[in-house]
Amino acid sequence: MADLLTIDDPDDPRLSDYTGLTDVELRRKREPAEGLFIAEGEKVIRRAKLAGYEMRSMLLSAKWVDVMRDVIDEVPAPVYAVSPDLAERVTGYHVHRGALASMQRKPLPTAEELLQRHRRVVVMEAVNDHTNIGAIFRSAAALGMDAVLLSPDCADPLYRRSVKVSMGAVFSVPYARLGSWPRGLDGVREAGFNLLALTPDEKARTLDEAAPHRMDRVALMLGAEGEGLSRQALVAADEWVRIPMAHGVDSLNVGAAAAVAFYAVATGRPQA
Repeated sequence: MADLLTIDDPDDPRLSDYTGLTDVELRRKREPAEGLFIAEGEKVIRRAKLAGYEMRSMLLSAKWVDVMRDVIDEVPAPVYAVSPDLAERVTGYHVHRGALASMQRKPLPTAEELLQRHRRVVVMEAVNDHTNIGAIFRSAAALGMDAVLLSPDCADPLYRRSVKVSMGAVFSVPYARLGSWPRGLDGVREAGFNLLALTPDEKARTLDEAAPHRMDRVALMLGAEGEGLSRQALVAADEWVRIPMAHGVDSLNVGAAAAVAFYAVATGRPQA
């Protein structure tokens, strides 16, 4: 059973995992380096715990203590009860959901391991918006994609905002980072995958024409919002695919486009 501790000093060193959460650059450097990530909200905390992540501590406003009582009783990590005002002073923002947990990261699998085990893979290039990362993971989980590969310069899926937007889906879809880009795509192809680059370019075939759901192994490549896939990535692809647009709209947000494309890639497959 965890220790329930009431804290009223925002400078208490026991709260160090939660300080300055709005400083994006600080979190990007600190969280991976220290082996931690922050789960926000009751559902996300529960999903992280269910996925086997070890809890370092929880930070709860008073009204959430009873809601999280079963978790408090099950984990050995300390639980810090604080006022909403103190939580905001510590974190630097209004903790709307009233519950935070500092979780210990797990070692990532290698890209090779994921490619051996799975048939429907998402490949992201330079996606650095945490909201888009979270949305893509949520759609990947919901629509039957098996795993995610990230280029070396993609944002951290376990950054607080990504975890929150994904509603914890980052815990259920395995992911790995490619060691180099675009050279890392060679290994994807060698594992028997068709590399499909999602692009609005009119030279691309529509997803219906390409029929990726009939292919044995598919790696769907997505680029960053606005820029899309780089020229290098497009050249490395086996085929370009697109979502047909209407009413003069030229493209979709990458999160929305990913959801449409995932359905086209995975449709007809039995879902877990």
